[in-house]
Amino acid sequence: MPDLESRGLKIALDKHGERVDPDTQSRMVTREEVDEIRRYVAYRFPALADAPIVETRVCQYENTSNGDFLIDRHPTLNNVWFAGGGSGHGFKHGPAVGEYITSRLLDESEPENRFLFDKKETVQRRTVY
Repeated sequence: MPDLESRGLKIALDKHGERVDPDTQSRMVTREEVDEIRRYVAYRFPALADAPIVETRVCQYENTSNGDFLIDRHPTLNNVWFAGGGSGHGFKHGPAVGEYITSRLLDESEPENRFLFDKKETVQRRTVY
């Protein structure tokens, strides 16, 4: 648990919440979320149980129903592609996703079934650990 940038311990609740509109969503951490985090910190890091909270923020990210990326052509617009669903991990996978998308755009590789638009559902079927 390194103290990156001298900001202390970073901890987050990584769980699915309600669907939101990112333009209107409240960016405030709720009292219930703070209490849940404090309980976990007290359990896992007892010496930090009463440590002050320096900062809170909501870190939203997109998910697909199965947790895999969505990388596919638009179903009806042949010149439009979807590339998303990184579930908070898109940045660290950026180079590999870029290579995959490039190979797909140039028709140099076969599509990964799990990334296809028609493999996504409207119901979440991914467990967050």
